[in-house]
Amino acid sequence: MFSENHKKSGLVEVICGSMFSGKTEELIRRLRRAQFANQKIVTFKPVIDNRYSDADVVSHDAHSIVARPISSPSEMLSIEPDVQVVGIDEAQFFDGSIVEVVQSLANRGVRVIIAGLDTDYLGKPFGPMPMLLAIAEDVQKVHAICQRCGNLANHSHRLSKSSDLVVLGEKDIYEPLCRDCFNKAIGR
Repeated sequence: MFSENHKKSGLVEVICGSMFSGKTEELIRRLRRAQFANQKIVTFKPVIDNRYSDADVVSHDAHSIVARPISSPSEMLSIEPDVQVVGIDEAQFFDGSIVEVVQSLANRGVRVIIAGLDTDYLGKPFGPMPMLLAIAEDVQKVHAICQRCGNLANHSHRLSKSSDLVVLGEKDIYEPLCRDCFNKAIGR
C-alpha cells in the first residue's frame, strides 16, 4: 500500500507510424478514455497543422478532440497544475526542445501521450521523434496498408515533386507504402 505522500509518477507514451496508420485516432482514443476516467486532459498540436481544423486535433476518420495550437513546445509548460494527461499530435513538426518539455511534464507526474510520424517522406528519422521514442516508457508503432500491394505499410511516400521537408497534405500528396514498394517508388 502506498503512503499518503506517494505521488503517481509521470509517463511518456509515443504512438508512431506512417501517414494513414491511425496515430491520431489512437491518440484521441487514449485521451477519451482518460476523460471517461474523470482525468483532466489538455491536447496540443503545432499551429502549422491546420489541415482539418485550426483548433482541434482531427483524425482522417473525422474524429476530433479540442486542442491548443502552439508555436513552441515551451507553451505546454504553462498547463494548469491539475492537468493529469497531456496529448500531443504531430510531434514531428516541433523542434528538439519538445524532448525537454515532455521530460519536465512527466517529471511533474503528468501522463504525456505523443503521436507523430517516425520517418519523413525520404524514410529518414523525422525531427525530434527518435529522441521521444528513446525517452518513452511505452511505444506503439501502428501501420497503414500499402496502397500498391496490400502489405503492412511503414513509409509515407510523397507523390508531389516538392523537396521541402514539411508538405502538409492528404491522399492527394501521400500514399502509405511497404518497404519494398517504397524502395521501388524512390528508385532504390
